[in-house]
Amino acid sequence: MAKKSWTAFPYPDAAYDYRGDALAKAWKTLHAGDQEPFPDARHVGALLKANPKLGKDAAAIAEALQEAWRAFHRGDFQDAYERGVALKALGASVAVKAGGIHATYLVDADKEKIARFEALAALAAEAVDALPGEANSHYRHAFALGRLSQTLSIAKALAQGIAGKVRASLEAALELAPKHAEAHTAMGLYHAEIVAKVGGMLAKLTYGANAAAAEKHLKEALKLTPNAPIAWIEYGNGLLLLHGDKREDEAAEAYAKAAKLKPHDAMEALDAAYAREQLA
Repeated sequence: MAKKSWTAFPYPDAAYDYRGDALAKAWKTLHAGDQEPFPDARHVGALLKANPKLGKDAAAIAEALQEAWRAFHRGDFQDAYERGVALKALGASVAVKAGGIHATYLVDADKEKIARFEALAALAAEAVDALPGEANSHYRHAFALGRLSQTLSIAKALAQGIAGKVRASLEAALELAPKHAEAHTAMGLYHAEIVAKVGGMLAKLTYGANAAAAEKHLKEALKLTPNAPIAWIEYGNGLLLLHGDKREDEAAEAYAKAAKLKPHDAMEALDAAYAREQLA
Protein backbone atom coordinates (compact mmCIF):
# COMPACT_ATOMS: atom_id res chain seq x y z
CA MET A 1 0.00 0.00 0.00
CA ALA A 2 1.38 3.40 -1.00
CA LYS A 3 2.37 5.78 1.74
CA LYS A 4 0.01 8.74 2.06
CA SER A 5 1.65 12.02 1.09
CA TRP A 6 1.15 15.02 3.34
CA THR A 7 -0.36 18.22 1.98
CA ALA A 8 2.45 20.27 0.46
CA PHE A 9 3.69 23.55 1.96
CA PRO A 10 1.88 26.21 -0.10
CA TYR A 11 4.46 29.02 -0.03
CA PRO A 12 7.79 27.57 -1.27
CA ASP A 13 10.62 30.10 -1.37
CA ALA A 14 14.30 29.70 -2.19
CA ALA A 15 15.07 31.89 0.82
CA TYR A 16 14.03 29.02 3.09
CA ASP A 17 16.61 26.62 1.63
CA TYR A 18 19.52 26.58 4.09
CA ARG A 19 22.03 24.43 2.25
CA GLY A 20 25.53 23.75 3.52
CA ASP A 21 26.94 26.31 5.94
CA ALA A 22 23.87 28.52 5.57
CA LEU A 23 22.03 26.48 8.21
CA ALA A 24 24.63 27.06 10.92
CA LYS A 25 24.89 30.76 10.06
CA ALA A 26 21.12 31.27 10.30
CA TRP A 27 20.55 28.90 13.23
CA LYS A 28 20.43 31.51 15.99
CA THR A 29 17.75 33.45 14.11
CA LEU A 30 15.80 30.37 13.06
CA HIS A 31 15.76 28.94 16.58
CA ALA A 32 15.45 32.10 18.67
CA GLY A 33 12.02 30.88 19.76
CA ASP A 34 12.75 27.28 20.72
CA GLN A 35 16.42 27.50 21.83
CA GLU A 36 17.22 24.27 19.94
CA PRO A 37 20.99 23.65 20.14
CA PHE A 38 22.73 23.39 16.76
CA PRO A 39 23.06 19.65 16.06
CA ASP A 40 26.76 19.46 15.30
CA ALA A 41 28.93 16.44 16.16
CA ARG A 42 29.96 17.99 19.47
CA HIS A 43 26.38 18.45 20.68
CA VAL A 44 25.27 15.04 19.42
CA GLY A 45 28.33 13.50 21.08
CA ALA A 46 27.26 14.98 24.41
CA LEU A 47 23.77 13.52 23.96
CA LEU A 48 25.23 10.11 23.15
CA LYS A 49 27.40 10.32 26.26
CA ALA A 50 24.25 11.03 28.30
CA ASN A 51 22.48 8.07 26.68
CA PRO A 52 24.84 5.64 24.86
CA LYS A 53 21.89 3.50 23.73
CA LEU A 54 20.95 6.15 21.17
CA GLY A 55 23.86 5.49 18.82
CA LYS A 56 27.62 5.64 18.27
CA ASP A 57 28.53 7.76 15.25
CA ALA A 58 28.04 11.37 16.40
CA ALA A 59 29.23 12.86 13.10
CA ALA A 60 26.83 10.79 10.98
CA ILE A 61 23.89 11.45 13.31
CA ALA A 62 24.69 15.19 13.32
CA GLU A 63 24.67 15.26 9.53
CA ALA A 64 21.34 13.40 9.44
CA LEU A 65 19.82 15.78 12.00
CA GLN A 66 20.95 18.82 10.05
CA GLU A 67 19.32 17.43 6.90
CA ALA A 68 16.08 16.90 8.84
CA TRP A 69 16.13 20.51 10.04
CA ARG A 70 16.89 21.79 6.52
CA ALA A 71 13.80 19.91 5.32
CA PHE A 72 11.73 21.48 8.12
CA HIS A 73 12.85 25.02 7.41
CA ARG A 74 12.18 24.79 3.67
CA GLY A 75 8.72 23.31 4.27
CA ASP A 76 9.28 19.64 3.42
CA PHE A 77 7.50 18.71 6.64
CA GLN A 78 6.90 15.03 5.86
CA ASP A 79 10.54 14.51 4.94
CA ALA A 80 11.65 16.30 8.13
CA TYR A 81 9.27 14.21 10.23
CA GLU A 82 10.40 10.91 8.71
CA ARG A 83 14.08 11.79 9.03
CA GLY A 84 13.50 12.73 12.66
CA VAL A 85 11.56 9.56 13.49
CA ALA A 86 14.36 7.47 12.00
CA LEU A 87 16.74 9.01 14.57
CA LYS A 88 14.40 8.08 17.46
CA ALA A 89 14.85 10.25 20.57
CA LEU A 90 17.65 12.24 18.94
CA GLY A 91 15.31 13.26 16.13
CA ALA A 92 12.16 13.70 18.20
CA SER A 93 12.52 17.48 18.42
CA VAL A 94 12.51 18.02 14.65
CA ALA A 95 9.94 15.25 14.07
CA VAL A 96 7.45 16.67 16.57
CA LYS A 97 7.93 20.23 15.36
CA ALA A 98 7.54 19.24 11.69
CA GLY A 99 4.54 16.99 12.30
CA GLY A 100 2.92 19.49 14.63
CA ILE A 101 3.30 22.61 12.50
CA HIS A 102 2.05 20.70 9.46
CA ALA A 103 -0.98 19.36 11.33
CA THR A 104 -1.77 22.77 12.81
CA TYR A 105 -1.92 24.56 9.47
CA LEU A 106 -2.24 21.98 6.70
CA VAL A 107 -4.50 19.23 8.09
CA ASP A 108 -8.23 19.98 8.12
CA ALA A 109 -9.89 16.86 9.52
CA ASP A 110 -10.07 16.79 13.33
CA LYS A 111 -9.81 12.98 13.37
CA GLU A 112 -6.53 13.14 11.44
CA LYS A 113 -5.22 15.96 13.66
CA ILE A 114 -6.01 14.04 16.84
CA ALA A 115 -4.24 10.92 15.54
CA ARG A 116 -1.21 13.02 14.54
CA PHE A 117 -0.91 14.85 17.85
CA GLU A 118 -1.37 11.63 19.85
CA ALA A 119 1.48 10.03 17.89
CA LEU A 120 3.66 13.12 18.34
CA ALA A 121 2.97 13.22 22.08
CA ALA A 122 4.04 9.57 22.36
CA LEU A 123 7.23 10.29 20.41
CA ALA A 124 7.98 13.29 22.64
CA ALA A 125 7.34 11.23 25.79
CA GLU A 126 10.00 8.78 24.61
CA ALA A 127 12.42 11.69 24.20
CA VAL A 128 11.65 12.89 27.74
CA ASP A 129 12.60 9.43 29.04
CA ALA A 130 15.71 9.17 26.88
CA LEU A 131 16.99 12.77 27.08
CA PRO A 132 15.47 14.45 30.16
CA GLY A 133 18.23 17.06 30.26
CA GLU A 134 17.12 18.61 26.96
CA ALA A 135 14.61 21.45 27.32
CA ASN A 136 12.97 20.59 24.02
CA SER A 137 12.26 17.01 25.08
CA HIS A 138 9.84 18.55 27.56
CA TYR A 139 8.69 21.45 25.39
CA ARG A 140 7.80 19.24 22.39
CA HIS A 141 5.79 17.01 24.75
CA ALA A 142 3.86 20.06 25.98
CA PHE A 143 3.44 21.34 22.41
CA ALA A 144 1.98 18.06 21.13
CA LEU A 145 -0.35 17.67 24.12
CA GLY A 146 -1.36 21.33 23.95
CA ARG A 147 -2.32 21.07 20.29
CA LEU A 148 -4.14 17.82 21.03
CA SER A 149 -6.11 19.54 23.80
CA GLN A 150 -7.12 22.36 21.46
CA THR A 151 -8.35 19.82 18.91
CA LEU A 152 -10.28 17.83 21.51
CA SER A 153 -11.76 20.96 23.20
CA ILE A 154 -10.43 22.43 26.41
CA ALA A 155 -13.26 20.83 28.43
CA LYS A 156 -12.39 17.30 27.27
CA ALA A 157 -8.68 18.00 27.75
CA LEU A 158 -9.27 19.11 31.33
CA ALA A 159 -11.40 16.02 31.99
CA GLN A 160 -8.59 13.78 30.67
CA GLY A 161 -5.95 15.50 32.78
CA ILE A 162 -3.99 16.72 29.76
CA ALA A 163 -3.70 20.27 31.13
CA GLY A 164 -1.68 19.14 34.13
CA LYS A 165 0.74 17.23 31.91
CA VAL A 166 1.16 20.27 29.65
CA ARG A 167 1.95 22.51 32.60
CA ALA A 168 4.42 20.04 34.13
CA SER A 169 6.28 19.69 30.81
CA LEU A 170 6.38 23.47 30.27
CA GLU A 171 7.68 24.02 33.79
CA ALA A 172 10.44 21.47 33.14
CA ALA A 173 11.34 23.14 29.83
CA LEU A 174 11.48 26.62 31.36
CA GLU A 175 13.59 25.40 34.28
CA LEU A 176 16.15 24.07 31.80
CA ALA A 177 15.83 27.02 29.37
CA PRO A 178 14.42 30.17 31.05
CA LYS A 179 14.63 32.14 27.78
CA HIS A 180 12.60 29.61 25.78
CA ALA A 181 10.16 32.01 24.12
CA GLU A 182 7.87 29.34 22.66
CA ALA A 183 7.54 27.72 26.09
CA HIS A 184 6.63 31.11 27.57
CA THR A 185 4.00 31.54 24.85
CA ALA A 186 2.61 28.06 25.53
CA MET A 187 2.53 28.68 29.29
CA GLY A 188 0.70 31.95 28.71
CA LEU A 189 -1.90 30.17 26.60
CA TYR A 190 -2.22 27.42 29.22
CA HIS A 191 -3.29 30.02 31.78
CA ALA A 192 -5.47 31.96 29.31
CA GLU A 193 -7.36 28.95 27.97
CA ILE A 194 -8.22 27.61 31.42
CA VAL A 195 -9.34 31.03 32.69
CA ALA A 196 -11.50 31.44 29.57
CA LYS A 197 -13.03 27.98 29.99
CA VAL A 198 -13.77 27.72 33.72
CA GLY A 199 -13.59 31.33 34.96
CA GLY A 200 -11.00 33.14 37.06
CA MET A 201 -11.90 31.78 40.49
CA LEU A 202 -12.11 28.10 39.54
CA ALA A 203 -9.04 28.40 37.29
CA LYS A 204 -6.98 29.69 40.19
CA LEU A 205 -8.27 27.29 42.83
CA THR A 206 -8.32 24.11 40.75
CA TYR A 207 -5.53 24.58 38.19
CA GLY A 208 -3.39 27.40 39.56
CA ALA A 209 -4.12 29.38 36.41
CA ASN A 210 -4.71 33.13 36.31
CA ALA A 211 -4.92 36.01 33.84
CA ALA A 212 -1.92 37.89 35.24
CA ALA A 213 0.38 34.90 34.70
CA ALA A 214 -0.99 34.47 31.19
CA GLU A 215 -0.13 38.02 30.16
CA LYS A 216 3.25 37.87 31.91
CA HIS A 217 4.36 34.80 29.94
CA LEU A 218 2.95 36.06 26.63
CA LYS A 219 4.73 39.40 27.05
CA GLU A 220 7.97 37.67 27.98
CA ALA A 221 7.82 35.75 24.69
CA LEU A 222 7.38 39.05 22.82
CA LYS A 223 10.35 40.53 24.65
CA LEU A 224 12.53 37.51 23.80
CA THR A 225 11.41 37.16 20.16
CA PRO A 226 9.89 40.43 18.87
CA ASN A 227 10.42 39.31 15.26
CA ALA A 228 8.59 35.98 15.60
CA PRO A 229 5.10 36.03 14.07
CA ILE A 230 3.84 33.31 16.44
CA ALA A 231 4.68 35.36 19.55
CA TRP A 232 2.42 38.19 18.30
CA ILE A 233 -0.32 35.82 17.10
CA GLU A 234 -0.57 34.01 20.40
CA TYR A 235 -0.42 37.28 22.32
CA GLY A 236 -3.46 38.38 20.32
CA ASN A 237 -5.17 35.04 20.91
CA GLY A 238 -4.45 35.31 24.62
CA LEU A 239 -5.98 38.79 24.84
CA LEU A 240 -9.17 37.55 23.19
CA LEU A 241 -9.38 34.53 25.49
CA LEU A 242 -8.93 36.64 28.59
CA HIS A 243 -10.80 39.82 27.68
CA GLY A 244 -12.92 39.17 24.60
CA ASP A 245 -14.17 42.25 22.74
CA LYS A 246 -12.65 44.63 25.30
CA ARG A 247 -9.15 44.00 23.90
CA GLU A 248 -10.16 43.22 20.31
CA ASP A 249 -8.32 46.24 18.88
CA GLU A 250 -5.09 45.24 20.65
CA ALA A 251 -5.45 41.68 19.37
CA ALA A 252 -5.91 42.99 15.83
CA GLU A 253 -2.76 45.11 16.22
CA ALA A 254 -0.84 42.03 17.33
CA TYR A 255 -2.06 40.06 14.28
CA ALA A 256 -1.13 43.00 12.04
CA LYS A 257 2.43 43.01 13.43
CA ALA A 258 2.71 39.26 12.83
CA ALA A 259 1.42 39.61 9.28
CA LYS A 260 4.04 42.26 8.41
CA LEU A 261 7.08 40.38 9.72
CA LYS A 262 9.36 38.85 7.10
CA PRO A 263 9.36 35.03 7.46
CA HIS A 264 12.72 33.31 7.83
CA ASP A 265 11.39 29.83 7.07
CA ALA A 266 8.32 27.80 6.15
CA MET A 267 6.90 27.78 9.68
CA GLU A 268 7.04 31.56 9.94
CA ALA A 269 5.47 31.86 6.48
CA LEU A 270 2.52 29.76 7.69
CA ASP A 271 2.30 31.81 10.89
CA ALA A 272 2.24 35.10 8.96
CA ALA A 273 -0.37 33.75 6.54
CA TYR A 274 -2.57 32.77 9.49
CA ALA A 275 -2.21 36.29 10.91
CA ARG A 276 -3.33 37.77 7.60
CA GLU A 277 -6.39 35.49 7.61
CA GLN A 278 -7.40 36.79 11.04
CA LEU A 279 -7.38 40.35 9.67
CA ALA A 280 -9.37 39.55 6.52
